[in-house]
Amino acid sequence: MPTIDTRELYRYGRRAALLGCAVGLSLGIIKLAAGHYGHSAALVADAVHSLGDALLSGAVWAVFHWAERPADPEHPYGHARAEAVAGSCISLVLILSALVAGGQASHAFRSPHPEPPSGFTLIVAVVSFVTNETLYRFNRRVARRTGSAALAATAWDQRLDALTAVGILLALAVARIGGPDWAVADHIAGLCVAVVIFFAGARLFRDSVNELMDAQADPAIVDSVRRVAETVAGVTGVEKLLVRKAGLEFFVDVHIEVNPEVTVREGHAIAHAVKDRIMEQVTAVKDVLVHIEPSPAPPPDSPG
Repeated sequence: MPTIDTRELYRYGRRAALLGCAVGLSLGIIKLAAGHYGHSAALVADAVHSLGDALLSGAVWAVFHWAERPADPEHPYGHARAEAVAGSCISLVLILSALVAGGQASHAFRSPHPEPPSGFTLIVAVVSFVTNETLYRFNRRVARRTGSAALAATAWDQRLDALTAVGILLALAVARIGGPDWAVADHIAGLCVAVVIFFAGARLFRDSVNELMDAQADPAIVDSVRRVAETVAGVTGVEKLLVRKAGLEFFVDVHIEVNPEVTVREGHAIAHAVKDRIMEQVTAVKDVLVHIEPSPAPPPDSPG
């Protein structure tokens, strides 16, 4: 796995977040205006989602600056956890926005508008799909280059927005072609968008809380750390391995097994080699704590 400097990782993250904020804000305003003047409850609901995405991206951009601050006496592990704290708070905002959008769509069922959505709402839905799909591909490339799980999640959120835009486009087309009798399709799409927003916010909240509770990192990261540790000369095995995520960084606690006959100096050198190699070869590892364990004694030879 190619390595990358943590500062470069944060720089890529800030750029992606700033772009997401600008795109989300622009799409939100356009869809809100188009939904209001074009008589589309689905576009109004999706506008809430886009504005929520812009809020999320803007907060992530600011948090990247905060999280990159070095450790201090009050925060000896640094400030990387700020990203998870912000994520949990913003996810609650997304859940609230879903409830508001769902309430608006439900109200539209009780008082349906007599005219179908305007033709230009279809164009806005197409633009939303193309923009979100393009942003998804950009964020996915950045996530792969940096190894950032946070940016990967952002990319998949953009893919979800693109698929939502397809659903809205189909609903608008049905309502447009079918006339007033099919206007309910637009209301159903608006309610579906609200449900999508709700579950996206709930998923983000769950992931943020898991990170704050020091859940074990993704198995791919854990396996890569284990493989790197086992390549160091003098390491006979990995007894215990804990990897916790903090923002865009990872902290590793590893217990390695060595020959019980080595000296303290030799064991210390092996431990340092393990730490250095993990931080060199595994992306975004901030620190490694290595504990030395004696290798289990081999079983005695069975008699004759």
